[in-house]
Amino acid sequence: MATPSHAPLAGLKVLDLGQIYQGPYCGFLLAMAGATVVKVEPPGGEAGRARRAATLPLAMLNGNKRGIALNFKHAEGRRLFVELVQQFDVVLENYAPGVMDRLGIGAEVLRAANPRLVYASASGYGTWGPDRDRLAMDLTIQATSGAMEVTGWPDRPPVKAGPAFADFLGGTHLYAAIMTALYERERTGVGRRVEIAMQDAMYPPMASNLTVFFENPQAQARTGNRHGGLGLAPYNAYRASDGYVTIMCVTPGHWGKLVHAMGRAELADDPRYADHAARAALMEEVDALVEGWTQRHTRAELQALAQAHHFPCAPVRGLAEVVNDPHLHARGMLRHCHHPELGDVVLHNSPLRFDGFDPLALVREPRLGEHTGEVLAEYLGIDAAELGRLAQLGAVATVPAEPGAA
Repeated sequence: MATPSHAPLAGLKVLDLGQIYQGPYCGFLLAMAGATVVKVEPPGGEAGRARRAATLPLAMLNGNKRGIALNFKHAEGRRLFVELVQQFDVVLENYAPGVMDRLGIGAEVLRAANPRLVYASASGYGTWGPDRDRLAMDLTIQATSGAMEVTGWPDRPPVKAGPAFADFLGGTHLYAAIMTALYERERTGVGRRVEIAMQDAMYPPMASNLTVFFENPQAQARTGNRHGGLGLAPYNAYRASDGYVTIMCVTPGHWGKLVHAMGRAELADDPRYADHAARAALMEEVDALVEGWTQRHTRAELQALAQAHHFPCAPVRGLAEVVNDPHLHARGMLRHCHHPELGDVVLHNSPLRFDGFDPLALVREPRLGEHTGEVLAEYLGIDAAELGRLAQLGAVATVPAEPGAA
């Protein structure tokens, strides 16, 4: 796949050992910014292929990458990888801490082979500290980070967030760490090992909840759809005639704009609702007042009123609405695709945008080992006969290339 020479990361070469969500998302961001990203999987495929060769997450997070399959448990597979590393700029992985070292291809070995290498790892709890060896997935990190404890309603059990926030926060922070190390390498000529821990990345988003905790450690942690800081009202999801909308008053002027839209301009000067603190003290009353108005209107009507009067409001939308969102499609963030195995799906581009560089066209994710022969020939000069020998030994896996872009 050709990358425009003016792409921000054109010329950058990345070996992506990512699996499931966290690592692959980082690799996807790099690929969509123009880097050459080679996805490296074991002969049986990464963990995301455990159930079947093609899944929507694989398609979403591994587009615009080439794919090879190397057996790190075989000496020849490890040798090939170290030789590849000497020609690449970045290795990223999100294996459990210690796995790469036990295989004999950890950061020290790889950076000795290529001192310019940026070696980037992501894990649940990091590579040091008392919890480093705890098993981690998105759900366990949501639990240990406190995110579940502050999600849900006061009289019900804690609830996880629907999306895999911990995994994707981890992938985004890993991208940032890689780019920081690459910037440093421009000055020093030497690479660096960088890492992120998902649990670390989950603490800053808890700012509102932590504000309440430090002011009153005994305060109720779960506030439903209300503001986690308990200091804003209205701030909630309100029933409309055809679903729900969210409305919030954050600046001092929002309340006056909202009540004017409601046809209750007199409430703007009512001392009972004079400021955030006064309204928060009457939160139930304020919510009932707002919902008494919203339930008489459709979501579209409420959105139009909010736009006209300039206060924050958005419909609570279903996934069918989201994947067909005209705005996201107009921005090139979403695209209808026909995937050879998955059928008609909607795939995303990168959220990172660069002035003067249009989003790259989406190319479907590689099949397991699809580019093994191509990549080994390009970078290591391995011919078909040698590739056959390596495959027979079990050091690599390859499949015939198959045309078809997502």
